[in-house]
Formats: sequence, structure tokens, C-alpha cells
Amino acid sequence: MGIVNISDLLHENLRVASGALSRSINAQAEHWMRIGMLAELHPGLCHGELCQLMVRNRLEGGDDQALFTLGAATARGPARAVARKAAGRRVHP
Repeated sequence: MGIVNISDLLHENLRVASGALSRSINAQAEHWMRIGMLAELHPGLCHGELCQLMVRNRLEGGDDQALFTLGAATARGPARAVARKAAGRRVHP
């Protein structure tokens, strides 16, 4: 846990989005950070595919850490299978 300084405008956007999506401000910020990290790890996936990646990973018993520390090409176990399914292409060993 730590403190992150953000602009007033971004905080206002978080406040509005969190109210609209029934999340706390912290939960909304964490969601946006997860999506951003996954977008950098999997640049070929759209927002919907990234969300599917997170849901499939959870359903297959994976943890979030595996998604954020391993890219699709280097992932092992459930994280690799999930990344491969979400990407819709074969990931070579």
C-alpha cells in the first residue's frame, strides 16, 4: 500500500466513474491501473479482451499477480492459457 499523487482532474474523473460504476474511488483507480498494465503487456488486445483475460484468469484459479508480472509469451500455467485464449492466437513455447 502506498500513496500516489494524481492531478485534481484525474481525481475528479475517478470520483465520477466510481459513482457511475458503483466502485470506491480506490477500486476504480485500481481497475484503471490493471487495465493499463495489461494493455502494455498485451498491446494487441482491446479493452473487452483485457477484461475477458482477467475474468478467465480468475475462473481458472489464477491470481492477478501472474497476469501483471508475465507477458503472454512467457506466462506459464493458467496465466499462459488465459493470455492465449484472450489473444485468439497460439503462444509458442
